[in-house]
Parts: sequence; C-alpha cells; structure tokens
Amino acid sequence: MGSSVETLEFQAETRQLLRLVIHSIYSNKDIFLRELISNASDALDKLRLESLTDADLAADTSDLHITLEADRDARTLTVRDNGIGMSRDDVVELIGTIAKSGTAGLLQKIKEAEDAAAAQSLIGQFGVGFYSAFMVADRVTLRTRRAGTTAGTQWESDGEGTYDIQAVDGLPVGTSVTLHLKPADDEDGLADYLTEWKIRQIVKQYSDFIRWPIRMAIERTGTDDATTHDIETLNSMKAIWARPRSEVTAAEYSEFYKQISHDWNDPAETIHMRAEGNFEYEALLFVPSQAPFDLFSHESKRGVQLYVKRVFIMDDCEALMPNYLRFVKGVVDAHDLSLNISREILQHDRQIRSVRRRLVKKVLGALKGVQAGDSERYAKLWTQFGRVLKEGLLEDTDNTEALLELVSAESTHDKEKTTTLREYVERMQDGQDAIYYLTGESRTMVENSPHMEAFAAKGYEVLILTDPVDEVWADQVSAFDGHRLQSIAKGQVDLDGPADGAEDTEAGAKRDEEFAALLPWLTATLSDEVKQVRLSSRLTTSAACIVGDAHDMTPTLEKMYRAMGQQMPPVKRILELNPTHPLITALRTAHGANADDPALADIAELVYGSALLAEGGDLSDPARFTRLLTDRLTRSL
Repeated sequence: MGSSVETLEFQAETRQLLRLVIHSIYSNKDIFLRELISNASDALDKLRLESLTDADLAADTSDLHITLEADRDARTLTVRDNGIGMSRDDVVELIGTIAKSGTAGLLQKIKEAEDAAAAQSLIGQFGVGFYSAFMVADRVTLRTRRAGTTAGTQWESDGEGTYDIQAVDGLPVGTSVTLHLKPADDEDGLADYLTEWKIRQIVKQYSDFIRWPIRMAIERTGTDDATTHDIETLNSMKAIWARPRSEVTAAEYSEFYKQISHDWNDPAETIHMRAEGNFEYEALLFVPSQAPFDLFSHESKRGVQLYVKRVFIMDDCEALMPNYLRFVKGVVDAHDLSLNISREILQHDRQIRSVRRRLVKKVLGALKGVQAGDSERYAKLWTQFGRVLKEGLLEDTDNTEALLELVSAESTHDKEKTTTLREYVERMQDGQDAIYYLTGESRTMVENSPHMEAFAAKGYEVLILTDPVDEVWADQVSAFDGHRLQSIAKGQVDLDGPADGAEDTEAGAKRDEEFAALLPWLTATLSDEVKQVRLSSRLTTSAACIVGDAHDMTPTLEKMYRAMGQQMPPVKRILELNPTHPLITALRTAHGANADDPALADIAELVYGSALLAEGGDLSDPARFTRLLTDRLTRSL
C-alpha cells in the first residue's frame, strides 16, 4: 500500500537546466549506466560503513551487490542495489537537488559560456549524474527504503515539467532505478540498452573494477529448447592498483599493462603508489620497454586513465601527466573527485596539480633508479624515450635538475657508450669550468667539424648532441652542477692553461699586429655574410671556421623555426681564421703586397664558403661558389 501521490512542479529555470543537462553534458549516452552503477556502489559503501559504526542498525551486509534487470517486453532497465537506501527527505535532497532553488545563477553562467566545453565544465561542477538517465529514458522511476526504517519512497519523473513522490510500503532496503527506455536510434546515438552484449560492454569499460559484484540474469537456451536464467557477475572487481604491492605478482602487473596499453611487450618499469591524507588516491604507472609508433605524432593520445572510486572517468587524462612523459601508461584512482568532473576543471584543480607533481617525481625517480642500478637497461630506455624526455627541459622548470641527471649523450670520450652529465663532470680536467658540447646532424659531422680541432688536440671531452631538440635545450639550460654548458661553436674559446699565459700574450700581440690590415678588409669584403672576421684559437688544421656570438641563435635552430613557419631575421656570424694555416698566411702576404688585387675578394669568398660547407651549412649561391673554385683551380694548373 502507498500514500497518495504528490505532484510537484519544477521551477522554470530548473526545467531549462534539466534540458541542458540531458542534451549537453555527455557526448556519449552510454555514460548513464556508469552513473547509476556508481551511485549504487556508493550506497553499498555507506551501508557497510554505517553497519560498522552503528551497532543498532539492523542491516544485512552478508551479500552486498548490484543487480541489473533488463525487461524486453516492458522496455525497462533496472539498476538495483541493497545498499543504505534513502528516506523521503534524502530523496528530496539528493535526487531532487536539481529542483532546489538557486539554479537561476548557474543557468545564467551557462548561457553566458562562450562554448559547449565551458558550459559542460559548469554543469560538471553541479553534480547531476543521476539525470543522465533521461538521455536514454522517457520516464525514470526510483524506489527506495533506508536501512533502519520501514517506510519506502517512490520518485518518478519524465524529466519535463513535474515529478511525483509518494510513500510506498513493502520495499526492501536499498534502491532501484527503473528506466523506461526510448527506442534505439543510431542517428541519435541511442543503442539498444536491453541487449546482453551492450550491457556487458558498458560494464566492462566503465565499471569493471567496482568493488561490489554487478550481477545480471542471463537467458540461456539448452539443447532441449528449454530456457534457463543463470545469474552471472559482469565485472571482475579486480582493481589491481588497490591491492598491496606485496600481493601482486610481476605477471599480474605485466598482464594489466598489456590490457590498458595494447602493447605486446612487458613494461620496463612499474610504479605502484598510494597517497593518503587530505587527498587520497592510488596510482599504477608503467614505463614501456619500447616507444609507441606515434610518440611524435601530434594526433597521438597521451595521459593516464582516470578513475574515481574505481569508476572509469576518462581514458587520456592529460592533466595528470606532462607532455614529455606522454609515453607513460597507467591508472590513477582518486577518492575525492566528482564523477562529473570535466577536462577543463581538471586542468585548473589544485589537488590534481599536486597529484601531477608527485606522479612526475615518481616517474623521474624510477628512471633514475634504473640508471643507477642497470646502466645497460637504462641505455635501452634512453634510446627509446631520450628525445621526448629532453623536451621536459623546455617545459618543466621545476624538474630541470632531475631531468639533467637523466640526460645521456654521445661524447668524444667513448665512441661506443654514451655518458651522463654527472660522469662528464667527474672526468673534467683540472681548471675546466664548462661542459663543452657541439650540436650537429650526425656524430661523423660533429667529429669532423673544424670547431673540434683544438679540443681534440688538448684532450678536452666534448658532448656530441645530434637530436633536433638538443639545439634548444642545450642553449636554454644554463648550467649543471655549477658548471655552465658551452657550445664550442659559440663565443671565444680559451683552452690555454695559466703556464702558457705570458708566452701566449706576447705571441698573440704579434699575430694581431701581422693581421691588423687583413682582418678589417675581410670584414668589409664579406660584410653581407659575416659581422666580423677575427683570428681563432680553436683551429689547428683547418683554415677557417664560422662561429656565433655567445647568445646567437644557431643556423640549425634558425632552420627549425623557419620550417615551422616562423620568419626569423638572418643572423650574421663570425668568421675565424687559423693564423698558422698556409692559405691564411699566403692571403695575408698577398693582401700586404697588393690590397687592390680583385682576385683577393674571390679568395675571401672561397675561404668563407669552405668554412660554411665544413660545418654542414648551405651556400647562398652554390653556382657562384663552384665557378670561383673552378677558376682558381684552373689558374693553379
């Protein structure tokens, strides 16, 4: 028996908001079942807790579960739980929240939102997941009885102008939500939510790790055409991240990684962590052993899976993992986020930013552990992910030092093995205060660069950086462990020790005097190409090389920006001459004998062009250079 039905009318603003919720908040209508199952799971959690804290509560907690019931004849889908249930006041406050006053302000904000994403983020803060049922149902009926009471309540609405509420006797403890489903409509994204396979699919995708069993009667037809109904549990309830690490085997971790990453290989590193305090969450992260094929594709998905209380929320939560760690796979299960939280809210949530910082430190710490414990395995990881990790040196200033500790690079110290910056510092010569490096397209090009000559002659180690991103981060990072990073293709180089000081000063002054007339003439003759011509201390065998000022952009970086569509002003560089090279001394002598000889200008062009080609640069007029070179060779024969 039940009491008379009380029909209440939604306010005008509330009707508008309800329509907006039904049609705007979710792009995927399947989400409705996730929301209802999540509500049922919360009710079971509450009953379990209250039964432990209230000895007088007469509640059966021996078989807490969720049941799904599909009735094809009536076209209804029911989500039933034997959880805490609700009183009439609870129904009005919780289920009828949307009917409360004060929605006008929220509705006005939504109307003022510039786009659908902004509107969705506002709605997501309101917490109206229950009403997603109206996306797929013409009418929703809720029946409930709270544990410890005898009176039941029924709430029913078509999501339009009114809702009915009445007292109902004889209900079991718990809640049932019955959806009177709309007809299937592929164009509107409405699936047939009464089919077994569709229900299984949604449960598997969104609610597989709910701690309580989700049961459903499955119809089976035997060989004798007899029909039976077997009760099956649809979810695995195996949230591996919620188990203590000591209870999870390596094989289980590997299997779970393959399931979420679709990778055939075992993970290279597993990070299992739990955070307690003001914001509780569990995380299970994996570093793959091999880079995905789309690691550098703009369309590749990144981020880890986000769950809230074991309910799946989104697949690629970018707010939890920076772009340079986009290869990391895994799951974060937060305890205190709203199920309706959107990507827009996540990006600005203080707790999420805190989780992200801790996850990043854990991943970088795990990589550092591999580097310290197994250099061979780390070398393989660096080969796979080194390029993308170095992007972090441009994006993540908070973790610059940790990332620099991870950097591994080729160097002149060993042709076979890479070196870390820490190892380089430990091998630095007495009195050396800089970490020397040179960027280029390949190791061969860098090793044969004229810039290397003096460093090789004096035994200084030089890092060989050949990734495109090296051009940017090496220029941006000022120092490591108190030692500045210096490109040997920039600025002045002084590799002479203190013992050579007086002798070198005297010899240098003499050289400056000998070249006092040639250098200004060359600077003027090549003014379209260079801003200065000076004597070099970095050359031993080559006639000349081109260098930049300490803060100049490198030609390679200039090309990269232009390739990205950014017009960069041309940067004039410096031509350095080897004062002991026969070609340069002969040019000095010829200039001293006849400074007006027109052939000297051609030789100056050839010297500059040769230096440009030696570093892998592009000639502005290759045909002219070839013609000048051919003419000079012809005259020498």
